[in-house]
Amino acid sequence: MRLGVREALVDGALVEGDVTIADGAVVAVGVRPAGSHGTAVPGFVDAHINGISGVDFFHTDGEGYRRAAQALAACGVVAFQPTFVSSPPSAYRDPLELVGSLSENGLPRVAGVHLEGPFLAPAWAGAHDPAHLLPPDPRLAETLCAAGPVTMMTVAPELPGGLELVRLLTARGVVVSLGHSDADAAAAHAAFDAGARAITHVHNAHRRWRPRDPGLAGVALVRPSATVQAIVDGIHLAPESAYGAFLAADSRFCLVTDAVEAAGMAPGTYQLGGRTVHVADGAVRLPDGTLAGSLLTMDQAVRNLVRAGAELADAVHAAAGAPARLLARQDLGVLRPGAPAHIAVLDAELRVLRTLVGGAEAFSASA
Repeated sequence: MRLGVREALVDGALVEGDVTIADGAVVAVGVRPAGSHGTAVPGFVDAHINGISGVDFFHTDGEGYRRAAQALAACGVVAFQPTFVSSPPSAYRDPLELVGSLSENGLPRVAGVHLEGPFLAPAWAGAHDPAHLLPPDPRLAETLCAAGPVTMMTVAPELPGGLELVRLLTARGVVVSLGHSDADAAAAHAAFDAGARAITHVHNAHRRWRPRDPGLAGVALVRPSATVQAIVDGIHLAPESAYGAFLAADSRFCLVTDAVEAAGMAPGTYQLGGRTVHVADGAVRLPDGTLAGSLLTMDQAVRNLVRAGAELADAVHAAAGAPARLLARQDLGVLRPGAPAHIAVLDAELRVLRTLVGGAEAFSASA
């Protein structure tokens, strides 16, 4: 099968010519004659998303995941990591078991579950219900990880027992991201030394960066091994803040949406992990005005980062290669001969024309 594209983004460079696919994998790039239908890029990977299109991942069923995956395919996403916010320990079991039972169906694939909590700092709860925040508890962490495919957990490492929890999770192969935290620079360095690999949403819901107290963000931006996740929606970060973090982190910069079920929906009242949130003026907030996730999609995040000053190849890497590397998924975030055909096709305005998952058409704007 030929995609009919004009060019493809291959290992960070635009290669003129078409792309051919067979048996779910890329066979060749730069095929002549070139097509005329846009630019093929590695499909996007959203490592932090609570819901979309009326679906809250924590409170849905298999059909909800199917609907959400269809909505994500329209945004160029080929894989995603549903995020569960802090909740009563017993409430995690059924949602985790559900994710463990999902099967691939030609739509964007679930890459595991991100538990954003409950081991977070009350001072930086953000949209999390403070009543559900708990001190680090190794036994509970083990129980949660055993209940389903937990692939990432956000932790506040400065809490008593926080570093021990980082080490335990790292030993289990769970990616530890730092967030909702009051960690100073010393505590942040200690957590990265213990195995933490990312910051959950830079400059949001953690100790503020000051000239002599750079905190978690200051450390994450200069640690060569730290992935810097960011919500580039123009609301969580000013364009200059987002672009500055991108310039500092370079290839470690990772776009996430932190989207909630209201993404793609009309303004109104919705839910996030059992809490009521209100959507107005392009933002999602608790009744007290606290930001509570976003309405962002990954394709819009790419456009926003390019508009801020990034090159297309770098913005796509932030949406595909960086999250794939964070999740240790070598099958994602690449477009080259021999790789699985997880591909998004973009037009000149960087809007999604097609999305393929394993070579199968998951979305077509012309359908």
